[in-house]
Amino acid sequence: MAAMASLSGRFANLMSRRLPALGRMGTRRQIKQFRSSNGEKGSQFMGKPVFLLDVVGRSSGEPRPVMLMLIRRGEDLLVAGSNGGNPDAPNWWKNLMAAGEAHVEVGAQRWAVDATQLDEGPQRDECWELLCAGYPDFASYQELTDRRIPVGVLSPRVG
Repeated sequence: MAAMASLSGRFANLMSRRLPALGRMGTRRQIKQFRSSNGEKGSQFMGKPVFLLDVVGRSSGEPRPVMLMLIRRGEDLLVAGSNGGNPDAPNWWKNLMAAGEAHVEVGAQRWAVDATQLDEGPQRDECWELLCAGYPDFASYQELTDRRIPVGVLSPRVG
């Protein structure tokens, strides 16, 4: 039996579908707050830790910052291209997969990462479970969409 999407997951999905500009405005405000405070402010969303991902836009070539849920697996960060359970993957995900690399900021620390999308299998399943344990609405978003939400690993760049 499939799990039922949470109220908060349904609300986030509805807001991202009906009022996407409001979400973008909130994200811009949070990024500004995060950067101006050296990561001390704007580092949580709904009581959960977040980090800043800076990825180059695939069309613009310009940096495209976004705040994402902070889910760790050792030295790696895990990401889910959930887009609140909308039918399409988010632009940041498309940019990240096209670039294959990015920069992350966690608190006052910034470093370069390489991005890898996980294919179906035990590693993806393990990472999906970690993502959902860290932010349960990811499971709700999966219930609200027909597409398989992609899972990625951001590994610190060596060298």
